[in-house]
Amino acid sequence: TLDWFSSDSRFHLLYPEPVRELAMRHWTPLEVAKKSAGFLSMEKGSKILDIGSGSGKFCLIAARFQPECYFTGVEQRKELIDVSNETKAKLGLTNVNFIHDNFTNLDFSNYNHFYFYNSFYENLDGMPSIDKSVPLSEDLYHMYNRKLYRKLSSVPSGTRLVTYHSAEKEIPSGFLEVNADENNMLKFWIKL
Repeated sequence: TLDWFSSDSRFHLLYPEPVRELAMRHWTPLEVAKKSAGFLSMEKGSKILDIGSGSGKFCLIAARFQPECYFTGVEQRKELIDVSNETKAKLGLTNVNFIHDNFTNLDFSNYNHFYFYNSFYENLDGMPSIDKSVPLSEDLYHMYNRKLYRKLSSVPSGTRLVTYHSAEKEIPSGFLEVNADENNMLKFWIKL
């Protein structure tokens, strides 16, 4: 059988063409997902939330390589939730789930750790967008950063966070950067 997890290009074949075309710019690279999942999955049974999960790539890869943890992706685009669920079914993964919603509506206390590949950039004019369904609004970008900052401020000590391509405006001062990779684009944090 085909090893879908052997390369990014192989994994992207799981997606329909329009989603595949967005892959190199918008979906987490395979190696980044594996490193991030390893850091976030230190305790067996951890529940990890991907904030703005897009096509579900991070959660699907993380679920495959960290089978003793549970991954949830939240995404506001219904079409991408459908693609994520179809891909999950193709891969036969059971420790992953996708929620069609905006992260602002979720209770972060339901999760132990968090992954964030800056999904707010698409609200800024001049940044590459997935589609035209999300409004270009600097106010919305700042509002999302503030909301995430507040939600992360309320998580308990020991909570782990991984950010990828983040401006770090959403990270409260209580988080300590414990490692960085991928030319400082990938950062690993622990709440003190």
